[in-house]
Amino acid sequence: MRSTCSELLELCRRGEPWTPSLLDRAIQEDDGRAFLSIVVERLGDLFDPRLCRVYERLFTEVIARVVPELAPRVRKAPAASAPPKADRVYVLSRVTLGADVAVTSVMLDAAKRRYPHAEIIFAGPRKCYEMFECDTRIGHVEAPYARSGSLGERLRASAALWFDDGLVIDPDSRLTQLGLISVCDPERYLFFESRSYGADSGERLSDLAARWANEVLGVDGARPFIAPRAAAGEAPDVTVSLGVGENESKRLGDDFERDVLSLLAGRDVRIDRGASAAERARVDRAILPGMRTHDGAFAPFAAEIARSKLYVGYDSAGGHVASACGVPQISIFAGAVSDRFFERWKPRGHVVRARDAGVLENIRAILSGTR
Repeated sequence: MRSTCSELLELCRRGEPWTPSLLDRAIQEDDGRAFLSIVVERLGDLFDPRLCRVYERLFTEVIARVVPELAPRVRKAPAASAPPKADRVYVLSRVTLGADVAVTSVMLDAAKRRYPHAEIIFAGPRKCYEMFECDTRIGHVEAPYARSGSLGERLRASAALWFDDGLVIDPDSRLTQLGLISVCDPERYLFFESRSYGADSGERLSDLAARWANEVLGVDGARPFIAPRAAAGEAPDVTVSLGVGENESKRLGDDFERDVLSLLAGRDVRIDRGASAAERARVDRAILPGMRTHDGAFAPFAAEIARSKLYVGYDSAGGHVASACGVPQISIFAGAVSDRFFERWKPRGHVVRARDAGVLENIRAILSGTR
């Protein structure tokens, strides 16, 4: 039997109207978490421009029901079409580490170059800012966001955000509920709607962000980067992450993970144990004697990736770090909800799709050419 949220998603995809009672039931499931994960995330992951307008209509109704005091801030005026002069530029975080490397960092690079004398400020969670904290041009303003919070908690986090000055660059951030909630005056707001921009192409999001930066900011060649604190000690030969950002559809199972690490036997490997108890347990089950581990925040591990000779992992933040740093990698890509999702999020390097036959054999063949 389909859930209420799945039924609502299908109506959205078909462009059919939903009833008020259906929407009410959907936003009540697990305090709105099911609505966010099943409906909102899928509408974005399909990268269908038509669904951007559906999302706007849907979420406008949701705001009116859940946090009605936020309704006046639903963005109605278009974003600025040209960048104004600015002494301060805020670049909003996309909240997840991988997206901040793949997309937000491109905007940071473009902002630094377009406004060489301005104060550039990353607005987002501290753990995301740590990916850029050693860049002296980039400051930080805390903008926490409860990724696992209820729908109401996340909307109230958006309601708490307002910028009285400066230019705001929004890379399709969850902080604004994908550009729907105003966080500054419209003439100081630039919006990269990543779900619809470049709809006629199969380009990566990093490349689309760079194209947008050229078109809107007049900056050619903006690129993703990281600037975490430097790693100490001996650099690993291979870095590995089995993290999937709490999305189990990206995994291929314990046996597969043990087999992949077995292919790396004899190399100097450093593997991230991850942030959750479940991920640490998976790593502990798969790791081989002699392999080193990283425990703690992700930014220091990103610094390890940047100085390694090879990165191996699922589609996750580590792959985007390797891509940004030009580190050869093997990205194991599972859980793509559409071909367009795969095209947008695939990193640079060897990408092995889980749906293809002989995944482990393909990885073995790639590794044979990296020694």
